[in-house]
Amino acid sequence: MSSQKEDKEKFVHQVFESVAPKYDLMNSLLSFRRHKAWRAFTMKKMNVQEKQTAIDVCCGTGDWTISIAQKVGENGQVIGLDFSQNMLEVGEQKRSNQGLNQIKFVHGNAMDLPYESDRFDYATIGFALRNVPDIKQVLREMGRVVKPGGMVVSLELSQPVWPPFRALYFFYFNRILPLMGKLFANRYEQYSWLPESLKGFPDSKELAAIFEEVGLTRVETYLLMGGIAALHIGYKSEV
Repeated sequence: MSSQKEDKEKFVHQVFESVAPKYDLMNSLLSFRRHKAWRAFTMKKMNVQEKQTAIDVCCGTGDWTISIAQKVGENGQVIGLDFSQNMLEVGEQKRSNQGLNQIKFVHGNAMDLPYESDRFDYATIGFALRNVPDIKQVLREMGRVVKPGGMVVSLELSQPVWPPFRALYFFYFNRILPLMGKLFANRYEQYSWLPESLKGFPDSKELAAIFEEVGLTRVETYLLMGGIAALHIGYKSEV
């Protein structure tokens, strides 16, 4: 891994370790609770069935992990993997409170998933792909561990396509959001990272092309709320 990628990984790790206690609160405040609706839309498109298996990469505090686990039921299995131990501890408390024994939280690296190939029905990553050191490597790993015909799913912030809305969006992201981070979580620098993380991140069309470049097929793209977020779904070839 290059020095620049290592520096990014260390910084992002520090950010998420520090914001873990208020991560869920800030997600709801900063997205005006829309992240829940976006995830519900994604779950509908995924159509998860009982007894299936999934790995939720960069799972954070485990909200999406839990949503998937509720669908696969007690005879399914869901792995929630993250490199922040503090985030995983919050997720583990949620899992314990809800008695979801089909979930296992694992401390690990999205760049090198500790699982054999062709294992899971789904590999998901939510609001985290922009934070990884190498997008293509993470998507390759996600594609590797799903079964032939399996689904790789990314739900991520994106960039609005309508110019006036786009300008308002970036004003909020660059000026207002870090101030809210300071006000509600006493974390200005960490929430300044959020708009910074979108700079240079592929737009929805570019990300769809990357899905195809790493070998995923039948790539679907859905723009949510005018492009504030984007859902990308790709499938592992069955041949």
